Amino acid sequence: MHARFILTIGSVVAQTAAAATAPKIIIDNDWNLNAYITFLLAIDAGWEVLGLVGDTANTWSRQASLHALALLEIGGMSCIPVHKGADYPLLNTPELFQAWEMLYGALPFQGVFKEYNATAEASGRDPSSGDPSRIVPAAFKEGVPNTTLAGEYAAAWMVEQVRKYPGEVLLYSGGALTNVALATRMDPEFASLAKGLVVMGGYVDVMMLQVTGSKTLADLNSDINLKSDPEAAKIALNADFPNITLVGNGANQYIPDQHFHDQVSRIGSPYSKLFNDYYGTRLPTWDELAMFAGLYPEHIENSTSFLVDVDITWSSPYYGNIRPYQDLLKPRAQSLRSVNYVNKVNLAALKDAMKSAMKCRRCVALCD
Repeated sequence: MHARFILTIGSVVAQTAAAATAPKIIIDNDWNLNAYITFLLAIDAGWEVLGLVGDTANTWSRQASLHALALLEIGGMSCIPVHKGADYPLLNTPELFQAWEMLYGALPFQGVFKEYNATAEASGRDPSSGDPSRIVPAAFKEGVPNTTLAGEYAAAWMVEQVRKYPGEVLLYSGGALTNVALATRMDPEFASLAKGLVVMGGYVDVMMLQVTGSKTLADLNSDINLKSDPEAAKIALNADFPNITLVGNGANQYIPDQHFHDQVSRIGSPYSKLFNDYYGTRLPTWDELAMFAGLYPEHIENSTSFLVDVDITWSSPYYGNIRPYQDLLKPRAQSLRSVNYVNKVNLAALKDAMKSAMKCRRCVALCD
C-alpha cells in the first residue's frame, strides 16, 4: 500500500510537471456533432487544452457549448472546462442578416441566421434564429451532456488565462470571432500576451466557384465564420497578436472519402464510431485542417503573407469578407496586420494526424 501511494504521488507530480511545460491552447468554436477532432488533434499533439469556448455562428453559443460538453464526455475528458461565449455577434442579428440577404442575395449556408424552422429542429437540426437560449435536444446525436458549463462569460475567462500564462496560449477560432474581439476590447494587452491566433475562415477570389457549380460548391466557398460577425473579425484580425494564421481557401483541401472512413472504422474508439456514423463524405475538413496547420506549421506546404482587412460596411455585398493588400497599396488611414495565409498542407500528414487523434490514446489519463 505504501509503495503504491508513493507511485501514485510520483505519477501526479510527473503529470503536473508535464502540464506545466506543455504548450497551451484555447479552442473557440461553434461546436456541433462533428467538431471533436479539433480538440483531439491538440491533445494528441501534446498540447494542454485549457478549455473550450462556444460561440455563435453555425448555431447559438449555448447549444454549441453544450455540444462541446457532450463531445468531451464521450472520451471521459470532462475535466476540460467549457465556457459559453456571447449570445449575439457585436452588431449582427438574424433580422439584420436576413435584411442584408434581401438586398444582396442569400448565402448558401446561413448558420444561426437561418429562419426558425420548428420541423427541422424537431428532426435534429441545431437551433437558428429565435431565442438564443433555446436548446434542441434532438440535435445531440452524440448524447445530451450530463455535465455543466464552467462559466457563461468566455471572453473574461480568456483574458484571465492569457494573463496567467503570458506568451504561452495559442487561440484557435473555428467559428465567429466574437469572443476573441470582446477579450481584445476588455484588455488592451490581451492579444500581445497571447502566443498567437489561428482562424478558420477568410476566403478570397472564389466568386466564379460560387456561381458556376452547385449550391454545395457555393457553400464550400462562402465565409459564414467571418460573415456571422464582421465587426469582430475586423477587431481580431487587426489586434496585436504576435502572429496570425488564416486558413480560408486552403481549408477546402480535403474531403474524407470512403477509403478514409474504412481506415477510421478500424480504430474502434468512441470518436471513430461517431466519425463513421455522422461525418460523411460531402464536406471538407475545415476546422481539422486549420487546427492541424496551427499545431504543425512544419507541414504547411504553401502559404503567403499579406495585410488583411475585413469589410464592415453593412451596405456592401462583401460585408464580412476579407480584403488582402500588399504593403505598397495598403490603406494609409488605418493600421492593418499581416497574416500568414495557408494555401496547402501535407495531406498525408493531416490524415495520419486525424486517425491518430481519434484513437484518443491520451484521453484515459488526461483527467486522472
